[in-house]
Amino acid sequence: MNPSVEQVERGAAQDQVTASSRQNPRAIVELESGKDYGWLSRLRSYLILDPLIWLYTLVLGLLALPGGLFDRSGRRLHWFSRAWSWLIMKTILSPVKVIDLEKIDTSKTHVYAVNHASAMDIPFLYVYLPFQFRIAFKKELLSYPVVGWQLKRSGQICIDQQKPTNSIAAIRSAVKSLKAGMPLVIFPEGGRTPDGEIKPFLPGAFFLAIKAQVDIVPVALIGTYELLPMDTYHIKCRPLEMRVGEPISMAGLTMRDLEAVSAKVHKAMEELYYTEGPVPV
Repeated sequence: MNPSVEQVERGAAQDQVTASSRQNPRAIVELESGKDYGWLSRLRSYLILDPLIWLYTLVLGLLALPGGLFDRSGRRLHWFSRAWSWLIMKTILSPVKVIDLEKIDTSKTHVYAVNHASAMDIPFLYVYLPFQFRIAFKKELLSYPVVGWQLKRSGQICIDQQKPTNSIAAIRSAVKSLKAGMPLVIFPEGGRTPDGEIKPFLPGAFFLAIKAQVDIVPVALIGTYELLPMDTYHIKCRPLEMRVGEPISMAGLTMRDLEAVSAKVHKAMEELYYTEGPVPV
C-alpha cells in the first residue's frame, strides 16, 4: 500500500475512534446530575425568572434610548447591554466557570467564533468577555422589540442570510472596525442548534477574519442549551462553562482558504465542546 494512503486511512480510523469516544456534555450532565427540573422548577421560571428578565429588557432598553441616539462609538449601549446581561446571569442562579480566557491576549483584535445553543448565549458573552465587541447577528433579530433596536443602534453587524448581497455595507463596516481594533463575535452555525450538538458552519462564516487578517479564537459555551433550549421559557438553573481555545492564525490566507479555515475552526470547536469533560454539577 502507498505509505501516504496508509497514513490517511490510519488518521481517518483515529478520527473515528475519537468521534465515537466523544460524549455530548448534555448527555453526561443529565446522566450524572440526577436533578429534578419538574413543576417547581417550571413555576420558578415562569413566575419569577422570566418576568424579571422581561422587566430588565424593557427598563434598560428604554433607559438606553436617549443615550443611544448620540452614541456613535457604541460604548454607552455596550454598557447597557452588559448591565442587562449581568442582571440576567445573576437572576438565573447558574455558577459559571471560564477556562483559558487568560491565555488570550485580549489587547489584540480577534474574531471570536462561538457555538450557538441558547438565547442565553449573548448575555453570557456580554458578562464574561471583558472588553467591548461587536456581534454579527441575523436580520430576523431586528423584528424583536427593544432588542432589535439595541442591536442596530449599538453598531452590531446585521447579516441577511437569505440575501447576502444586502449585507455588503455591514460587511465592509465589520472589516473596517476589525482593522481599527474592535473585536467581533460570530456564531458560525448561523442560528441556534435545536438539539445541543455542534452543527456545520455556514459557508463564508470566516470571510471577515480572512479579509481583516485577524486571528480566530474558538469559544465553546457548555450548558447553555440545557439551561434554555429552543421553544421553551423554562429556565433550568445549572452550572455553565465557557471554554476558550487557541487562536487560529489568518496571516497570509485568502478566500481560497475559506473552506480549510472553516474545517479547522469547526474541529477546534468540537474538541473544546466534546472532549474536555463534563461540567461539574
